Amino acid sequence: MNIKKVGVVGAGVMGIGVAQNLAQTDHQVILVDISENILDKAKHEIRNNIRFQGFFKKSVGEASQRHRQESPDRIIEKIEFSTNYKFLENVDFVVENTTEKWDIKREVYPLLDSICPADCVFAANTSAIPITRIASVTKRADKVVGIHFMNPVPMKPMVEMIRGYHTSETTIETAKQMLTQMGKECILVNDSPGFVSNRVLMLTINEAVFLLQDQVATAEDIDKIFKSCFGHKMGPLETADLIGLDTILFSIEVLHENFNDSKYRPSPLLKKMVDAGLYGRKSGQGFYVYQ
Repeated sequence: MNIKKVGVVGAGVMGIGVAQNLAQTDHQVILVDISENILDKAKHEIRNNIRFQGFFKKSVGEASQRHRQESPDRIIEKIEFSTNYKFLENVDFVVENTTEKWDIKREVYPLLDSICPADCVFAANTSAIPITRIASVTKRADKVVGIHFMNPVPMKPMVEMIRGYHTSETTIETAKQMLTQMGKECILVNDSPGFVSNRVLMLTINEAVFLLQDQVATAEDIDKIFKSCFGHKMGPLETADLIGLDTILFSIEVLHENFNDSKYRPSPLLKKMVDAGLYGRKSGQGFYVYQ
């Protein structure tokens, strides 16, 4: 199956990255969100990201370039921006990137189910919500798979793929094919809240916030220990700012709810920062300030 037309639901940080990556690998993309304002911002962000990506590749002298070197305008021409789900009626594949809240996803999937072709695969780009639960609100549980993209999507060659209880081998192979077309590889894991990456990462970030809250160390020193002592490219608080503190909070709350384990109790400081609108890079301030 040659996947050419892909629906991307949700124009937040991850949805923007997925849409850009798909367009840069010669897919026709339909990016759907709830308002024109959000979509206008998404178009602006994609344009800026493409320019930055081109500058980055030149600055590091990258010889093998994964994505097509086209102008931002040519790439954006491959993306249709819409608030109407009806435009997804002929897509080959859907990547869903809505907020990490079950109440929202529970409404989105039956709508997709009623509009998209019967053979269309649904990939949930979720940080923590179980794929089997998502599949349960559709009539195509065998065609629902988890694809946990890493941020920034166009620059990360590996993803975590999650097999739900009913996910078929055909669906797994179709998803792998699409990822190959996007220039990516995957590691296949079984379904569990948070999967592998976020069951570990969210605990690490949440504990780092507790350390900051308890005044054990500054944000800078917490991150410096992870970078200098363990060789991490980013510290846990820098990573939280990149992902978005609201997404971190939603994810840790999903883990707390599903496992009913106190080790996933969200830090009060994390809750306070989200209440204050300090989401990290996307809001201009989190644990650090961004221009």
